[in-house]
Amino acid sequence: MNRNLSRIIALSAGAIAIALPLFAGDYPLQVARNVMMYMALAITWDMLLRSGQISFGIAGLFGLGAYAGILGMIRGGMPAWLSIPFAAFVAGFAAFLIGFMILRLRAMYFSIVTLALGEIFRIIIHNLHDFTGGPEGIVIQQGVIFGGSSSKLYWLTLGGLAVAIAASYWFEHSKIHFALTAIRNNETSAKSSGIDIFKWLLVAFVVTSAIQGLLGGIFVQSYGFATPETVFSADFTLLPLAMALLGGVYSTVGPIFGAILLGLVAEWLKLKIPYGHLVVYGIIIILVILFMPNGLLGRIRQTTGKRAGRTA
Repeated sequence: MNRNLSRIIALSAGAIAIALPLFAGDYPLQVARNVMMYMALAITWDMLLRSGQISFGIAGLFGLGAYAGILGMIRGGMPAWLSIPFAAFVAGFAAFLIGFMILRLRAMYFSIVTLALGEIFRIIIHNLHDFTGGPEGIVIQQGVIFGGSSSKLYWLTLGGLAVAIAASYWFEHSKIHFALTAIRNNETSAKSSGIDIFKWLLVAFVVTSAIQGLLGGIFVQSYGFATPETVFSADFTLLPLAMALLGGVYSTVGPIFGAILLGLVAEWLKLKIPYGHLVVYGIIIILVILFMPNGLLGRIRQTTGKRAGRTA
């Protein structure tokens, strides 16, 4: 019954999401696009976290994909629609090459390196003035994809979110789930069981990075420009991380739940404290880790379990 109810809720939410442009104005659709973008990034961060690896490189790969997409279109003459999968390919391929160097690292060492890589990408883009536009950035002269149609841009972003959800579902319901869970719980035991640790970590890193690059490509096509400060913003790391932690990690539902709650709060914070909202995200992360390490979803499950135990 619970499974059937979950399917009904998921189908209803999907139908509402698809139909939203039919009855919502431009501003609500823009807010929804922002929430879906961060939601998808939160899901990809959680997907890699299931292996025990904590990445702070979301913004770096998002920005790399953003610049790959816009430069592929402007410098390479790609059509707008092709630049988006190209962005995913570049981010995924970069992750594949980098993975051979950094996936031997664990805990804080991996986290620090992923954070540093994002900054390295930003500095490189910042200094290639003739090719990338440097600190001033680069603009798509042809204009925004789909002529800036708010409904079509919304569906494009929804498509990116659908890719992230589908990949997360695959991670949860295939053998990669057991491999990543075993690696997270005990690498020595996983290795003795015949699990190729490096192989599965590389798969998780490449897939999540490719989706982050895809979302970067969607972002620049939606807004028509890219600057190092915009696409490599700490927002694209801190907010997805806070969303996943708030909702509950190691699942698809948790980051979605956290993104809906925190996404709306984030839009309000940007209006009220445009230069201080990152501090609020940091405070949320600290509070959740200290008082609610399993997130809201974990707290709900814990409360439900206690009630069921009392009833029994």
